[in-house]
Parts: sequence; C-alpha cells; structure tokens
Amino acid sequence: MIDKIMDTNGVRLVGKVASEKIFSHEMYGEGFYSIDLEVPRLSDSIDLLPVTISERLMVDMDLSIGQYVIIEGQLRSYNRYIDNSNRLVLTIFAKDIYIPNEEELIETLRKPNEIYLDGYICKKPIYRTTPFGREITDILIAVNRSYNKSDYIPCIAWGRNARFCEKMLIGDHIRLWGRIQSREYQKKLSTGEVERKIAFEVSVSKLEYVENDNNRLVVYEQEG
Repeated sequence: MIDKIMDTNGVRLVGKVASEKIFSHEMYGEGFYSIDLEVPRLSDSIDLLPVTISERLMVDMDLSIGQYVIIEGQLRSYNRYIDNSNRLVLTIFAKDIYIPNEEELIETLRKPNEIYLDGYICKKPIYRTTPFGREITDILIAVNRSYNKSDYIPCIAWGRNARFCEKMLIGDHIRLWGRIQSREYQKKLSTGEVERKIAFEVSVSKLEYVENDNNRLVVYEQEG
C-alpha cells in the first residue's frame, strides 16, 4: 500500500516517459534531472506529470521516450520567481525508479497513480460548485519533511468530502489518499493574448480528520 512507503508523503506512479531528460540542478555534487511522465487515468485520458530524478538512480537505465517505468517518491513543492512574482512549483521527487516486467506492469496499471499525504490545513478552504453542479473544495496542506522543511500541496476534494473540508480550520490535521492530476487552463495576459498553462494538484478520493491532533491554538496565537 502506498501509505506504507513514506510516513507523511508517499507517491507511486506507473507511466511512460514522455520527454527527454533535462538537467535541473546540482546539490552536494549530485546532479538532478527532470522528465515528464505520462500516467494513464482509468477514464482513458492521461496526466502529464513532472518528475525529478537523481543521476545516481538512472545509471544504466533506459529512459527513452515511450519506456514504461515505476516511480516511488514524494510530491514536493518549492517557490520559483516567475514574471515578477513567487510561484509554487510542484514536482514528484523520485526515491526509486525501475522498469517493470510485463506481469508487474499489468498489475500496477490497475492503480497507476497513488498518493498519500499527512499534513495540516494551512489556508482557509474554498468551497465552490462547477457549472454542472459538482461540489469542490480547494485545500492547501503543509506536509512536513526532513530538515525542518515543508511541502505545500494544493488538493481538491469532491462531493461529500468537499462539504466536509469546507468546515475545516487552518491548523487542522488530515490524512488523505488520492491521485496527482494535471489540469490545463488559460491565463489572459495584459497584452490581451491568452496563454495556455498547466496546474498540478491532488484529487482526493479518501480523507481522514485527525481530531485529537491539530495546530489550531498555535495558529490563533500567531494571528491574534
């Protein structure tokens, strides 16, 4: 199960390499590269997801376009300065990557996109309905990781989960299960041109409210 891979942030994906690897950055002499991974949905559409991989994981590995791989890791966030403003950027940080055999590929394609997160609400949830009447609540959760860092992950809850999340307060502790999705949208520029962009978020399928463990009092003290 995906929730046993990591304590607070675990991702398991299977999909096809959809781009050539591009050098991303170096840290303590270790190089990291970015690729796009084409992950199928059960609805026959796909999510195109960004993955960051250490050069040490790619030794003697065929990562040519079209190659199926399984990736286990974490969904991480960082701030990037773009167009005179800070923007939250998401990437799947690979802890392990390997090429499955045919039997394992068939089995993992039944659940090609799984994520588990354990974190705290860090922004007031926003409830809304779509033009087709679907209920949605946007939530942003902070997930702690090593070295006193946190990842800030945008999530979307649907239906009864959306109604439940609407009542949550900043500092509430939740655990959730779902999948990472890519979503295209259009942004109108000051010049009048329309730019196509892609957002990444977690679509929540199941969540659990941790009633006896939250940071509400801390938040109130900071805000008051």
